[in-house]
Amino acid sequence: MSPPPPPAPTPFTGRLALGLVGVLIAALVSGINDRVTDIALADLLGNFGLGHDEGSWISSAYAAAEVSAMLIAPWLAVTLSLRRFAIVATFAFALFGVLCPLAPNVATLLLLRVLQGLAGGFLPPLLMTVALRFLPWHIKLYGLSAYAMTATFGPNLALPLAALWGEGADWRLLFWQIVPACLLGAALIAYGLPQDPLRLERFKQLDWRGALLGVAGLSLLVVGLTQGERLDWLASPVVVGCLLGAAVCLPLFVVNEWYHPLPLFKVQLLARRNFSYGILTLMLFVFIALAGSALPAGYLGHVQGYRPLQSMPLALTIALPQLLLAPLVAWVINRNWVDSRYVIAAGLALVALACLGNAQLTGAWIRDDFYLYQVLQMLGQPMVVVPLLMTATGVIAPMEGPFASAMVNSLRGLAATLAGVALENFVTARQHFHANVLLDQALQNSAYLPPAATAGLAARVREQAFVLTYADGFLALLGVLALMLLVLITLPKRPYPPQPPVPA
Repeated sequence: MSPPPPPAPTPFTGRLALGLVGVLIAALVSGINDRVTDIALADLLGNFGLGHDEGSWISSAYAAAEVSAMLIAPWLAVTLSLRRFAIVATFAFALFGVLCPLAPNVATLLLLRVLQGLAGGFLPPLLMTVALRFLPWHIKLYGLSAYAMTATFGPNLALPLAALWGEGADWRLLFWQIVPACLLGAALIAYGLPQDPLRLERFKQLDWRGALLGVAGLSLLVVGLTQGERLDWLASPVVVGCLLGAAVCLPLFVVNEWYHPLPLFKVQLLARRNFSYGILTLMLFVFIALAGSALPAGYLGHVQGYRPLQSMPLALTIALPQLLLAPLVAWVINRNWVDSRYVIAAGLALVALACLGNAQLTGAWIRDDFYLYQVLQMLGQPMVVVPLLMTATGVIAPMEGPFASAMVNSLRGLAATLAGVALENFVTARQHFHANVLLDQALQNSAYLPPAATAGLAARVREQAFVLTYADGFLALLGVLALMLLVLITLPKRPYPPQPPVPA
């Protein structure tokens, strides 16, 4: 007896397109909220009456919950129906955001941020799942370009929003700004996405061992990394315990997923060269995208005394054009005669030129000196991310979409956490190094200088140390880009855009 035919694909209509827009809005809001609260953390701590130590735990708990949720979101979406799960997650994300500023104590705030992190982590994987499942072959790349905006548009829009609500406005808007967008996204999802039946029988096959190992491993890793610098890494029993726990749980998770009949991660997908290449390179590029807006803003704040609102136009230079550039890149590579590997290489070259130009900064640079290089970043980022997604997902069958979405999103979320930790530690370490070297040189020469010349010496040393630090940061980005280019040359086969289905 022949197996039953697969279910007929859902026709792509304007109503379904609105549903996809709703998922896109919810996913973008999730990523933006994460970055906004991180950027404005110092202001938030002051309004809550908390110290830096307490605030760092709140950030770590949110990040751990968010990354862990990305691991299980696609499985839950298939089991509980994608439409129903997306609506509930979007409403929950908004509700916990409303409640956070009203928390009466630290314990309640921590619990609300964990719950909001879980709800927020559920949303980005749904966008990729929806794009791979519902979009017909000839417009699938445009759906992936929408997902790419969560890596290019969202992070760069976070700084302007944090500046807008953090200066002169009610600080609670840093949490409440998500509510209108979430309500709109949930309404579009409810209107546009088809309602799948519940598949509660899947709970009998739940990979509970993999879920426990994966969630525990990722959470411990995120907490260990985000608390490492503050607690002095291996000198802290807490950090050592977290890292050792992650080192035990994550390998066991991979082994479990390899043999489980219905895994959360289909580890076998990594044997496909283009898929593993796409994930690896996307994880590296997350660091580029984060640093592209963080380093200029950090320089202007530390050296020139700019407030976040004054640095905002630089981030908007990258963010806003992505609404047009990402679909434009998808249109270009959606042709068989265009080799997307060359598009990636061209994008990396533009970003490398931007980093090389920014590395020439001096203490005299102001905001206007960064615009040219921000434009290069603006052009280069979608030229890298959109073809990367096409490369990774081009070897994924529609039924494998939830597995691919879980892997791509959880690893990308982990990479975003790693990038934030690496960037913060890099800036701190290099600033201390340059400050010590410059101060030693200044003290050696101070005996030959008149007293008037030594006034304000510490301030000048600090300023120049930050200039050298941010120049080093742009040079470090060149090293990451070189690694990405090396991987690009050696690993991927040529990907082709989605093709029409072959008639049976």
